Amino acid sequence: MIRFSIPVPPSELASVALEAASALGATVAQFRVAAHSSRGVALRDGEVENIGADTSVAMSVRVVHGGAWGFAATTELSAAGAKDAATRAVSMAKLSTLVAIDEVILADEPRHGKQSWTLPIEIDAFAKTDDEIIDFLQQWNTKVSGSSIVSHIESNIAMGRDRTFYADLVGNEITQQRDRISAALTAIHVSDSGFEDMRTCAPPAGRGWEYLTGTGWDWDAEIAQLPDYLAEKVKSPSVTPGAMDLVIDPTNLWLTIHESIGHATELDRALGYEANYAGTSFATIDKLGVFKYGSPIMNVTGDRTADHGLSTVGFDDEGVSAQSWDLIKDGILVGYQTDRSIASKINMERSNGCAFADSALHSPIQRMPNVSLQPSSDSTTTADLIADVEAGIYIVGDKSWSIDMQRFNFQFTGQRFHEIRNGKIVGQLKDVAYQSKTPDFWGAMRRIGGARTYLLGGALNCGKGQPGQVAPVSHGCPSALFTGINVLNTRDESGA
Repeated sequence: MIRFSIPVPPSELASVALEAASALGATVAQFRVAAHSSRGVALRDGEVENIGADTSVAMSVRVVHGGAWGFAATTELSAAGAKDAATRAVSMAKLSTLVAIDEVILADEPRHGKQSWTLPIEIDAFAKTDDEIIDFLQQWNTKVSGSSIVSHIESNIAMGRDRTFYADLVGNEITQQRDRISAALTAIHVSDSGFEDMRTCAPPAGRGWEYLTGTGWDWDAEIAQLPDYLAEKVKSPSVTPGAMDLVIDPTNLWLTIHESIGHATELDRALGYEANYAGTSFATIDKLGVFKYGSPIMNVTGDRTADHGLSTVGFDDEGVSAQSWDLIKDGILVGYQTDRSIASKINMERSNGCAFADSALHSPIQRMPNVSLQPSSDSTTTADLIADVEAGIYIVGDKSWSIDMQRFNFQFTGQRFHEIRNGKIVGQLKDVAYQSKTPDFWGAMRRIGGARTYLLGGALNCGKGQPGQVAPVSHGCPSALFTGINVLNTRDESGA
């Protein structure tokens, strides 16, 4: 059972708030209680550098009155606080009608009634003590501390839990809980000529503590390899820039998907609603159904249902049930991400459930679902893709990136760059970045791996909105082969 440590049950607070909003003339009223918990432990060279924990609980009321949004929130979790929040939300809506340009219209959504959904986990990470977490990280550290190439070690574990209660005037009462966990170990080499580092590539995941003990990722094997990868990187040659074929591992490609597809297919961006802060999108509404986003083997879905996804939920923060849908089909742009008010702007019959708020103190806004490139239907392996390259680079792990405000021109780096000659890995390169335009890059995708190469990557801190909000999101993809991509040398910034 999902529990909230508050003096009044959420359903009772909802009844007070919704009744007050309705009595004041609200045509739509949505009530939320949200409790967000986080913990983190970080070590440097086996010594504790930081320990942190935080929990916030609040409630909010969002209404439509006179065709405009109104929102109010409070940490006073009482009947009086609920009534006051509803009253202030209606007052805000009345003020908004004086300046609002568009009438708020919500796409229809079936009534779901009373529902409860919990993301499944096996071991509760929040039940671990700080000492247990520290001891666990120190065991990781000892796996690499004996290597002469490793000067310093940074390691960390972070976890989060969201518990939410949603209710509205149509009779929905939805309680949910989802967990997430992330961890990383970075080995650093320092010399007179500078420093190099090598980090684990395990993505954050919607899992419990079991993720760190081998469920979904072989941590021991990867950590054991880090010193060798780092030693090879230290002595590797700097890349010669030019147009090259790239085999990109899912541990790197997920971020390119996030920036060049995930953000570009947010409908509020495409319509210009985020231009003031988060930017716009080159994938404008006139391109829907006709624009060639990439090669014909490119199929990208949006979903809120992926197993262990960071954006996976049972229902979004407007009471819309989780769905999966096409964003790009056979290389053509065919869909967007929407919440209920944005969906209505292009006459969609239903939202695809992308409303999210990172706190009850924030109003839900359209946020990214799990956006994923689908694998091929055959059994193509990463080794098969590498064997298909005469001269190129196999890129593993994410690092820095840059992309313009329309999600069109971009540049990405990575953790490891393995040089390919005549279909075989021959060593590492360094100072590598790949640069392209979004449709050119995805149009150059020649082959993709099968389901066994597929991995769900992701980020915990995707930012958007004013006031700013962060959201966790996953992106699945297989390994993929791209031809003729411009590679830069990041040390001298020269290019082809």
